Amino acid sequence: MTTLKTESPRFQEIELKLALLESDTAGLEQRLARMPALARRKAVHLHLHNIYYDTPEQTLRRQRTALRLRRVGSQASPEWLQTLKMGGSSDSALSQRGEWETPVPGAELALSALKATPWSDVDPDGEVFRTLTPSFVTTFERTNWTVRQRDGSVIEVSLDIGQIVADGKSLPLCELELELLAGQPDALFSLARQIARTLAVMPEHRSKAQRGYALADDSLRQPVRAQPPAVSADMPPALAVQRVLSEMFCQFTANLHTLREADDPELVHQARVGWRRFGSACRLFKPLLEAAPAWDALQALRAGIGELRDLDVARTDTLPQFAQAYVAGNARRQKKWQALTETLNQVAHAQRQAVCAALEIPAVGAALLDITQWLQALPRLQPLKTAPGKKKMSFRHWARARIARLHRKLKGAQRAADSLEGQHRVRIFSKRLRYGIEALQPLLNKRRAQRWHQQATELQASIGIARDLAQAHVLLVKLQADAGLAEFLRGVAAGQERRACMRPHF
Repeated sequence: MTTLKTESPRFQEIELKLALLESDTAGLEQRLARMPALARRKAVHLHLHNIYYDTPEQTLRRQRTALRLRRVGSQASPEWLQTLKMGGSSDSALSQRGEWETPVPGAELALSALKATPWSDVDPDGEVFRTLTPSFVTTFERTNWTVRQRDGSVIEVSLDIGQIVADGKSLPLCELELELLAGQPDALFSLARQIARTLAVMPEHRSKAQRGYALADDSLRQPVRAQPPAVSADMPPALAVQRVLSEMFCQFTANLHTLREADDPELVHQARVGWRRFGSACRLFKPLLEAAPAWDALQALRAGIGELRDLDVARTDTLPQFAQAYVAGNARRQKKWQALTETLNQVAHAQRQAVCAALEIPAVGAALLDITQWLQALPRLQPLKTAPGKKKMSFRHWARARIARLHRKLKGAQRAADSLEGQHRVRIFSKRLRYGIEALQPLLNKRRAQRWHQQATELQASIGIARDLAQAHVLLVKLQADAGLAEFLRGVAAGQERRACMRPHF
């Protein structure tokens, strides 16, 4: 058994977490060990069994705190460590949080081991500690490599393969943790990119504890929806931009993770929404941003998600609305409709597999890593720029001016919306205005923002119906569906397009 070092506890953990998308985990250690960065580094093997504790009301979870007991080695000859982790962001694969780790005598929590930690902030009177019970367990085999680089940075690379268990349910674990022991966080990304050249990885924003809680309360496979971050007028602009963009990018990647394990169409929808919000916000904040990393490597993935979403909308939403009108009690038409439904389901299943396969391309993971690092560096940006001789603009005024500019563009697009293509342009600006208002709402004039948001939402919804019908017709033609059925849908789409073009301007 490997003997643990009993050094003084670290008070901050800086870690980059990567999910490994390999279907076959048997040869992962060997593949990693052959990489130049890890070659000739001694591998240390540990068997880790971790018990996470919380109150029945999940007091620790609500305060972004984790408390665990870790058994290292076998049951016959174990070493026990008690670890408290506090803080950290849930929007990034790079976590920076407080960590206090202390050896304890056995398999019981020790209040004395928490005296030199901020535990009293969570539990000033000891009531929380008295009500702690096991919440879930993680058990995995860990392989450690310590990498010392020329720039003086020291990184511990940990390959974890095992499972999380909660209430009789289990979740496989297969991930890499890159923990910074010395140096700057950029060193973690540099090493991660070397790994991503040959292994399919994805930034993982959820800690093992977060996944354990989600497994326990059956929320693990729920779609991640938009959660506009808290921004304020007195916040440095670069920090506000980072919070907004990180939340949007997290929505994108979190739903991609779950999409690999579940076939809920809403996961596809929310992944697409996350990326569209992210891209829209990058446009909105462009005057403040340094050049964003190239995301050409994501083009095929994004296109695949778009195709899958179009299929899902057609088969689960658009077409079912017109099934009764088309069939009209005709047995022959009923048969054609059933055949179309089966075809759409089969094509959607194949497209979902294609999206999952695209995620396993190393260049995709590398691009996601680049964006993660770029987001992490955003607070280093310069303050708001102003023209020479002009008074410095506050972030509140800047935000209001940008949203007003979007509103003017939407009105201009609506005046020229006399075709389906023009209507699509209106819909794009409606989305961008809505996303911008939702992200910067605390900085905007409340009444005006509410009115513009409602108008943009209504425009997007009404034009969306016509576009969804047009997309469904294109799909039917592409799939060589029955000509009569395709013609029926084309007529419905044309009527909806005319109604959309007749909507009043605002």
